[in-house]
Amino acid sequence: MRTTFWTRLFDVVAPRVCAVCGARLTTGERVLCAVCHLHLPLTGYEHSPLSNPLARLFWGHFPVEHAAALFFFEPHSATSQMIYDMKYRSMPETAQALGAIAARQFAAAGFFTGIDAVVPVPVTRLRKWQRGYNQSMEIALGIKEVTELPIYNNVLKRIHFKASQTTMDAQQRKFNVEGAFALTNPGLIAHKHILLVDDIVTTGSTLIACGRELAKAPGTRISILTLGMTKT
Repeated sequence: MRTTFWTRLFDVVAPRVCAVCGARLTTGERVLCAVCHLHLPLTGYEHSPLSNPLARLFWGHFPVEHAAALFFFEPHSATSQMIYDMKYRSMPETAQALGAIAARQFAAAGFFTGIDAVVPVPVTRLRKWQRGYNQSMEIALGIKEVTELPIYNNVLKRIHFKASQTTMDAQQRKFNVEGAFALTNPGLIAHKHILLVDDIVTTGSTLIACGRELAKAPGTRISILTLGMTKT
């Protein structure tokens, strides 16, 4: 995070706090304090992106090039509260910062080599209006900040939203997203390597539904990046 006179002044007037522990952030910290950043339950999947538990979720559904999640997500943990705040308490800056953190870490492992563009998982217009933003798009903006990869926000469209998947089991999640997405601009991604981005993956049903649509474009290669992944 670039520090200026104005950021220092803003920190005095309205101190920023860590999204996990609530401690006051220093001018050089962004969203997470150094201690909480250090103690994120990282997956390390970027070092084995071809074959890890996240990548295996998509085997047999669509060809996936590589996949990685930044950290393990556990319900009712301090980290889960950060994600809840990001999604439901109007904190898009948290999504952008975490996207940038993931991008810096994954770039060091060569994760973005060969990728042409980023595609965030879309939400319905109503959902975006209610929330004020699409958290996956905010994550993608954080990734772009580090990698300078273009964002294609007009190749996938969410047609319907039946219900939140938070309390659903695997079968219910699969049914909930059947036919939920449509490929709207196949020519833009044809013969390109696309990075599909979402916040948290549990069963992978949402990303599978999106990946199947993206795979309809000829010659498209698909990789996956998420902030969190639940342990199975």
